[in-house]
Amino acid sequence: MDARQRQLLDAAITVLGTRGTRHLTHRAVDEAAALPTGSTSNRYRTREALLTGVLTRILEAETAGWNHLAANLDPIDPDTFATTLGTLVHRLATTDRTLTLARLAIFAEAAHQPALRQHIAHGQRQLATWATPLLAALGARHPATAQRLLLALVDGLLNHQLANPDPAFEPTPAIAALLPAILAARPN
Repeated sequence: MDARQRQLLDAAITVLGTRGTRHLTHRAVDEAAALPTGSTSNRYRTREALLTGVLTRILEAETAGWNHLAANLDPIDPDTFATTLGTLVHRLATTDRTLTLARLAIFAEAAHQPALRQHIAHGQRQLATWATPLLAALGARHPATAQRLLLALVDGLLNHQLANPDPAFEPTPAIAALLPAILAARPN
C-alpha cells in the first residue's frame, strides 16, 4: 500500500469513525484527506471498493496491535495476558476510538455485503493463526473455542464502552475474571 492509499484510507476511517457510514462518500474522503475532488474515486471507483480498502487498512492496524500484544507476553501467564489485553482494549476504546468505530461500521456493512464478510473471515483466520497457539500456551483446553470466546468478550467490552463511554473504563478486571472460564471452555 502506497502513501497516497494510506492517506485516503486513513481519511475514510476518520469519516466512518466520526460521522458514520451514511457520510462515507468519495467527496467526504477527499475533503478529510485534504486532496482534490476525484482523488478517492480515482483509486476506489465504487463505494464497495472503498469499503474493502478501508477494511484492509483497519485489519492492518488491528493486526499490528495484536502483534504488539503478543510481543509483550514474555513470560506468558494468565495475569500478564489479562493485563496486556486489557491495555489493548482500553487503547482501542480511547486513543483508537475512531478506528474501532470505523471497524464496527464496516462490520455492520458486511451484514449486507458478502465480499466484506469474506474479507472479515480472512482477517479472523489470520488472527487465529497466532492467537490459538498463544491461548494453548496459556493452558486453553480447546484453543479455537477460547479464541472465539475471547474475541466475543473483547467485542462486547468495546461495544459497551463505545456506545456508552465510562470515564473510568478499565477492562482488565473483566478479562482477568473471565479468562479462566474461557481457557476451560469446551468446544461449542
